[in-house]
Amino acid sequence: MSAPSTGGLGLVRSDATGRPQWALVGSRALDHVRTDCIRTGELEDLPVDRQELRALVGGVMSALERYGSSLAPTPGGAGWLHVQQVPVRRLVAEILRKLLVLDAWEPYASAPGPLAVAPYEGLVGLRTSSSREYLAYTVTWSGIAYLLGAAAPHNPTRSAQLRSCSRAGTACSEPSPSLSDLRQREVVALSWSSRHAETLMPVLVELERDGRKSLLLDLATDPWERCPLPTSPGIDLRAAPSGLFALSGTARGLHLSDDGHVVRVKVHHLQLARLVRLLSVLVETSGGCTQPSWRTLVRAESLLDSVLVAARPHTVLLSNDTSPLGALAAHTAERHGARTVHVQHGAWTTDSVAWPALHSRDIVVMGERDRPLAAAWARHPAAEVHVLGQPRFDALADLGRDAQRRYLEKLLAPGSRSAPARIAVWACQPVGTDRLKAQADLLLDGLRATDGDWALVIAPHPAQSTDFLTRLVRRHGGPPVAVADSRIGARGCLAGADALASAYSTCGIEAALLGIPVLEIGTPGERTLDLAGYGLALRCHSADEVAEALTALRDPRPPVPERAMDAVCRWRGDSASQVARLIARRSETPAAPSDHTHHDPAGTTSGPTQGEGAPTP
Repeated sequence: MSAPSTGGLGLVRSDATGRPQWALVGSRALDHVRTDCIRTGELEDLPVDRQELRALVGGVMSALERYGSSLAPTPGGAGWLHVQQVPVRRLVAEILRKLLVLDAWEPYASAPGPLAVAPYEGLVGLRTSSSREYLAYTVTWSGIAYLLGAAAPHNPTRSAQLRSCSRAGTACSEPSPSLSDLRQREVVALSWSSRHAETLMPVLVELERDGRKSLLLDLATDPWERCPLPTSPGIDLRAAPSGLFALSGTARGLHLSDDGHVVRVKVHHLQLARLVRLLSVLVETSGGCTQPSWRTLVRAESLLDSVLVAARPHTVLLSNDTSPLGALAAHTAERHGARTVHVQHGAWTTDSVAWPALHSRDIVVMGERDRPLAAAWARHPAAEVHVLGQPRFDALADLGRDAQRRYLEKLLAPGSRSAPARIAVWACQPVGTDRLKAQADLLLDGLRATDGDWALVIAPHPAQSTDFLTRLVRRHGGPPVAVADSRIGARGCLAGADALASAYSTCGIEAALLGIPVLEIGTPGERTLDLAGYGLALRCHSADEVAEALTALRDPRPPVPERAMDAVCRWRGDSASQVARLIARRSETPAAPSDHTHHDPAGTTSGPTQGEGAPTP
């Protein structure tokens, strides 16, 4: 096999000792090699079995738990692997995916052998991502060689890209909240993304109507993800201390010497001490609120302790209790005797989460299909699941369709230009640029082949950088295309669309609830929300299917049964009220005296919460 001279690395067979051996070399050298070789970029494009990968990740994580879960606990007793499980699992998945593609390459599979590093290449690096903040860690091929036992005396743990990655945006500019003036609050809520804030704030507003005061602790490090100032006087909003998420440094206990302990992954044996050593890179790196360093988590635990001591809440309200901050908050709340309530903020599928674990006592889910997943993922011994919908969807019925349509038309036809007859909105996700480009090509090629005057508005995810999307529009030569303001997003314009396209954005559910036709796009096997399986969307694997789906929208569509809607999301406009009533009933502390008169939204009763009290098996 010959490879073009495009830079990067290649894998080449080198049997100097008479046994199969492999080495990483500059890909330019592959032009002159007469033995088996392949560029690493081509190697990584080989497909892998997702189910096999998930099973292997589970096995390696179990081995890590047994080997090193107690190596670095917080002062409050939260283990590093428990709190950092999500970023660790993602990096482990990257490692195992590389091993699987190595096995999938026939020359190596038929002659497996030791792999030598590329001198001076960093062992842990970054993948490209369209996210503004999230660091997509990966292990380099030299890192793979190191895990398999190769000597790497001249290889730094961090790649040049990772070493030069600026984390200036992780330092919150807000002043540190003064804990001395915190008063007792019945509920303490945590948010670090706009989706959390939009999910939790309506619940806090309903609690305030019943005289129950709350504290919302905003831990977002991206200014776009911050909580808006509450309009209710009973909701106290505080920001994270300045510099909390800018802390990097060594994690004691994770720098181990080789000790012979390995975990088997098919024909490979990964050295566990070396695996922990590489995982320590992400634990020690300041990665914002989504991937906080170990030093940040220790400091955050101290902050949460102080807040819970001062506020003395009966409930800690979360919209994510699985990622580092959420797992830490749930653990800390349990230590303080507070009940934990988790409100699902995004759609779930069986393979959509990095770690299928929920730690809260009460778990509020959107639809009936989420109930068995929540029950299976629940870790609290007394966990109960409640199907109450999504609080941030309560306001969907009040969206201004005419105003949103005017916004879309102004984007596509500024000035005096005539607006297109039909407009599709693409709700993006902050995935890798290669995957985004594939989705864009599928959608744009489908629009070109569609009968009728169609145009497209690309709606970025709140956490997504728009640089790639803007470049995409500039090089596109088909139907009119525009990019919506990130602050508007898909939710700010979907009500004015004739169709919404997405792979797995929750906005697909919102569009379906409003009766907007939904196209679930992506190649066969690509993850979606499976709205098509409930009759709420059309699955489009190709550009031709996109064109057929859009053309078919000219014909009347039968109404979707309410049962199918309820399976995906129970939508009555009262989810926030229902969650607030759940919290109130669960509390042992009576509500503070209030001048407010409680009123349920139209159509509700004062009886038991719908879907309440389904205990986990």
